[in-house]
Amino acid sequence: MRRSNQGQVLSGGMYTYISLGTNDPARAARFYDAVLAPLGLHRCDTTAEPNWEDWVGWGTYEDGGAREIALWLCKPFNGQPATAGNGTMVALRATSWEAVQQFHAAALAHGGRSEGPPGLRPQYNADFYAAYVRDPDGNKLAAVCRGVTAPKGMAL
Repeated sequence: MRRSNQGQVLSGGMYTYISLGTNDPARAARFYDAVLAPLGLHRCDTTAEPNWEDWVGWGTYEDGGAREIALWLCKPFNGQPATAGNGTMVALRATSWEAVQQFHAAALAHGGRSEGPPGLRPQYNADFYAAYVRDPDGNKLAAVCRGVTAPKGMAL
């Protein structure tokens, strides 16, 4: 158990959820199902929740959101078209270089575009292996694997 400097109990990371806008929830669902599967992330079940039409999420959503760490996509609340934020990016953890490569390939195969192919980024750290993509709505995503500095089977 961790505590904040104010003594509050912290139950994990910094976020409970991240929400990105989409103009086409069905298209977004197909894209994210494909690109998040290599990272071990699966669709949240909101079938018992009222008013969740046009929302789709991946990660953990349990007990009506009492336990949640998820990435959600929805149409913007203000009814205006979804737009991507300049400088906004969601970086997702990958457990292997292969997962990063599969994430990137799935993004390109499902309507995304590359913002940086899989590779080491030594400008960030010697073990920072990442790929960057934009989803069909223009949101920027990264898959990042840390702790490895050479492909499997090669001496370090």
